Amino acid sequence: MLDITLIGTGGALPLKDRFLSSCLMKYSGANFLFDCGEGTQISLRRQKISLSRINTICITHCHADHVSGLPGLLLSMGNDMRTEPVTLIGPAGFSRILHSLLIIARELPFELNIIELKHSTEVFNIDGCRLTAFRVDHSVSCYGYTLEIDRVGKFSPSKASENNVPMRVWGLLQKDETVEFEGKTYTRAMAFEEARRGIKVLFCTDTRPLKVISDMASGADLMICEGMFAEDAKVCRAEETKHMTFAEAARLAKEASPDELWLTHFSPSLPDPYNYISVATSIFPNSVCGADGMCKEIKFKD
Repeated sequence: MLDITLIGTGGALPLKDRFLSSCLMKYSGANFLFDCGEGTQISLRRQKISLSRINTICITHCHADHVSGLPGLLLSMGNDMRTEPVTLIGPAGFSRILHSLLIIARELPFELNIIELKHSTEVFNIDGCRLTAFRVDHSVSCYGYTLEIDRVGKFSPSKASENNVPMRVWGLLQKDETVEFEGKTYTRAMAFEEARRGIKVLFCTDTRPLKVISDMASGADLMICEGMFAEDAKVCRAEETKHMTFAEAARLAKEASPDELWLTHFSPSLPDPYNYISVATSIFPNSVCGADGMCKEIKFKD
């Protein structure tokens, strides 16, 4: 099961009840933080989330409202006795910007594994999850992310017996696709039924609408997407600043058919986005306005 929490839902500037962009996803001991705007660590603590357990930080782009919380967060993680390495992923140039930010956080008690994205799509296997970064269209290099958890098919004793898979190998195939045993190679397909539906979540902010977004969100359990501007009258402003409106995000969701759409990254000129949710629901009914602290538990479906 995957736990999702919106840590901050603001864009550009924080409000008194809305921190800047950030989202936490937790699965089986792995903690992925997406973006880290100013105030992220405060919001995490308010929601009683352990900072020291964050393993991987994925940055969409290097504008201040998405990275300015990193020095404080990393320092606090060290003060919380974190010693294991932390992986940070971001667009080209992220390493230089991160090291500039860390001038005020020089002595961290853990190693930073920094990965810069260079291609239009990159895939990582981290802690039992598949993380895919895909390039989107903003005023600087920017990426969206999907987090997927695959689920193997059910074990079939009869299939294993038919394929002469020794019982001592059955448990090993739960963990690995192939197993070498007594000079022979056994594959999971020899003892398991077809893979079952896993879990898939998309996180995407700061972009114009693109087909790649709906393609990546196809069949997702949850699509978390920016809705910087609510009114259709703000389309020109969205085009100028390379952002999206509620309607544009909802149209992408309609194409992708996720189970649910959460809108986030609201403009500070939009103090109450709930007043405009009908703009999105009229296009994609399962649209919801995100809020700091909003959470969801996604379970595997049979």
